[in-house]
Amino acid sequence: MWLFKKNGPSGFSSSSTAEQVTFGIDASSLTAIVTGASSGIGAETARVLAVRGVNVIMAVRNMDSGKKMKEEIVKQAPSAKVDAMELDLSSLASVRKFASAFNSSGRRLNLLINNAGVMATPFTLSKDNIELQFATNHLGMLLDF
Repeated sequence: MWLFKKNGPSGFSSSSTAEQVTFGIDASSLTAIVTGASSGIGAETARVLAVRGVNVIMAVRNMDSGKKMKEEIVKQAPSAKVDAMELDLSSLASVRKFASAFNSSGRRLNLLINNAGVMATPFTLSKDNIELQFATNHLGMLLDF
């Protein structure tokens, strides 16, 4: 079916958008953390979740980029509940600080979308002396909630 761009059994196809797939869903009772939400797929995920009412925490390494993306989302959906929080997945101290701040907020976590990551980086050690790609993509995702 995908070969002819026809909808499959779900009613959607490979050309369906996230907004089409989530149309009509009220997710205002949910809280989500989206890592790597300042650009690309993470930003689009955060945007669509926010449009559907989810309280979105954008976990970003670069706070300036995160704040800009938050402003773009709020511009499109003025009632969006979006926060940007700093999280560098290559630093275990940053992961602990993020998890502690989130836990202290009293919010309940419903969705954790582990979007951030690195790939094919030259051999580099993280601040914790762990190979960077392994530290970021595997250890950093072990958020302690």
